[in-house]
Amino acid sequence: MCDTIAAIATPSGTGGIGIIRISGPKSKERLTELFHSVSPKFTDFKPWMLHRGYLVAPTNEFLDDILAVYMPAPYTFTGEDVVELHCHGGHFLLLTILETVLCKNIRLAKPGEFSQRAFLNGRMDLTQAEAVAELIAASSRNEVLLASNRLKGLLGQKIIDIRRRIEELRVWICLAVDFPEEESGIFPLEKFINGLLEIHEIIQKLIHAAERSRCWKEGVTVALAGAVNAGKSSLLNALLGKERAIVTEHPGTTRDFLEECIIVNSLSIRLIDTAGLRVTSDPIEEQGIQKGREKIDEADVILFIIDGTVGVTEESKLLINNFGVERTILVWNKVDLKVPPSNWTELYTSSQVSGICVSAKTGSGIEELLVLLYNFVLSQHNAQEPTFDTIVPNMRQVEVFSLVLEEIRSLYEDIRSGIPYDLCAVMLENISSMLNSIIGFDTPEEVLNRIFASFCIGK
Repeated sequence: MCDTIAAIATPSGTGGIGIIRISGPKSKERLTELFHSVSPKFTDFKPWMLHRGYLVAPTNEFLDDILAVYMPAPYTFTGEDVVELHCHGGHFLLLTILETVLCKNIRLAKPGEFSQRAFLNGRMDLTQAEAVAELIAASSRNEVLLASNRLKGLLGQKIIDIRRRIEELRVWICLAVDFPEEESGIFPLEKFINGLLEIHEIIQKLIHAAERSRCWKEGVTVALAGAVNAGKSSLLNALLGKERAIVTEHPGTTRDFLEECIIVNSLSIRLIDTAGLRVTSDPIEEQGIQKGREKIDEADVILFIIDGTVGVTEESKLLINNFGVERTILVWNKVDLKVPPSNWTELYTSSQVSGICVSAKTGSGIEELLVLLYNFVLSQHNAQEPTFDTIVPNMRQVEVFSLVLEEIRSLYEDIRSGIPYDLCAVMLENISSMLNSIIGFDTPEEVLNRIFASFCIGK
């Protein structure tokens, strides 16, 4: 890491300000060559302060009126000398300035290389580095919260605590191996097993937390299903608060599925409006119905829309029970035209099912439907709103934790069956090594390269 790198750190496009980040031993030297201060009293860059001046090309051509800041190592994001050029945010202008910077024997940064240098220089562990990318990509408040908790180092601290517990178990094993005849060599088997089970429980809770939080990270898919003219497209428009789907009185208007996303209390919901379910001789409509059924089968939740003016039909009852009531919410639409009986959900299925009355036309019940849908998803995933101390590992980390659990279970069975203690010590070292790979200790270079290559350029 003896070379100096640079990249545009702000999103592509046109904006008021664009930032070019430079990191490495030649950062300040190159800044001095390109920057001309507007202050006649300027002699050198005072660290951590913005300096206004002109950025000038090697040909002495004026490029931009900028603010520049020099941040000396080691207390920077990368742990190296860092320079930031705050320029006007025109896309072509930034590319021109970056090209000028790169002409000064500075290399274009690879995707994620700034974060990789921060990790390699000990400014953050691997869980924090991964959290940076997830924080940037977050699309909801809860995603931001989960990523920022790992950026604070909460998961890394938890893993360090688990490793400490494993080391205590390993010490007991080593004493029993090295001093078998002495009092210190008496192996506390039950205490060892209890400690092992405690570690297993801690890791199991982390995995369960990831499973319960999947809805915050990935969002959920909700299919709007029902007979023709039940008001599915009207309900989609009402949920979106805009006219997205074509609505007519003619049956079979929706021939293909429509997808739109909404955010409800920081939960990302992908709504899919499907074609009305019926028997038809129209081959195009039939193809749309088939596509709709595929989307319904794949959906996390089904909003089954009932035309309140038609009421209960045998076909609807059959469809609801085939779809599965455990992922279905019954929506009695057109309540402004006909109010259902108090026990209307029982008319469709003998199983317990969620139901609500709305009018897509007047908007009555739409807010209540969103609340019901939100709570339904949380119950479905056994999820809770994250807090400022919620620790949730990502997919890569869960995969490693799962392997650790398998190793712990094997060790539990083996030590119960009486295998030699020195083999138990080897298994504990293997478990510790797996945990190290989560926070970045002893992680293979190809794994690190793969992780950081998924980051954006400039981060």
